[in-house]
Amino acid sequence: MDMMKMADRTYYAPKGGLPPQTDLITDRAVFTEAYAVIPKREFSDIVTSYLPGWDKTRLWIIARPLSGFAETFSQYIMEVQPGGGSDKPEPDAGAEGVLFVVEGEVTVTLGGKNHVMKPGGYAFLPPSSGWTLRNNGQATARFHWIRKAYEKAEGVDAPEPIFTNENDIAPNAMPDTDGRWATTRFVDPLDLRHDMHVTIVTFEPGGIIPFPETHVMEHGLYVLEGKAVYRLNQDWVEVQAGDYMWLRAFCPQACYAGGPGKFRYLLYKDVNRHAKLGGFGR
Repeated sequence: MDMMKMADRTYYAPKGGLPPQTDLITDRAVFTEAYAVIPKREFSDIVTSYLPGWDKTRLWIIARPLSGFAETFSQYIMEVQPGGGSDKPEPDAGAEGVLFVVEGEVTVTLGGKNHVMKPGGYAFLPPSSGWTLRNNGQATARFHWIRKAYEKAEGVDAPEPIFTNENDIAPNAMPDTDGRWATTRFVDPLDLRHDMHVTIVTFEPGGIIPFPETHVMEHGLYVLEGKAVYRLNQDWVEVQAGDYMWLRAFCPQACYAGGPGKFRYLLYKDVNRHAKLGGFGR
């Protein structure tokens, strides 16, 4: 891996606060039947939440299962102060999780082993794995926590835990793009044990999704770096580092990354399972 490219990676993390009284109310926030955009300015103190069992921690809940919104997952941006964390972070025995660190440092303990995670750090946590998390550092830690009810499949074992870092994985260039569009994959796409993928998508300046993608996966996209114009259903929306987008299944999407730097986002999607029959929620 090119060490210069590794050093160039940045990860936007919200800090909270509140816009001043002199700001205009007009913004890019939008919620539709097909997609939603939560701009970075909306990540203020007054929309944070707190969780039982977590010390010195607050969070922004940016997706949750809800009629007309996210159906398959929840996504939090966690903010843990030094000394904070949880000895029982996941209350749902059937939930799998992915952590992705954007600022600071956390220690995840699983099976008696400590895993120190720094920016770019990724963890996949299987259901009922009994993990714990602490911020043993001197600075505030911020990380994404994506949760999904694991869908068992006959003859398929649940996946093992994964701990790695983006900086240790070479991106896979999409075919016929001359490297302008690439995906960093933390899980083998052919590993059917996994029913969700969390990846990092990178566009070089001028890179595009050259057609309106329309597919079954529900998407959550958090912009880590840069800016672009993103096609959501029939609309083109400007997005930048710190913005979040949700796309329901089959919502057409495309992208044009105008630069001047890379455009990168953390992407969730549900994969590798049959479509449920008999209506939503069955």
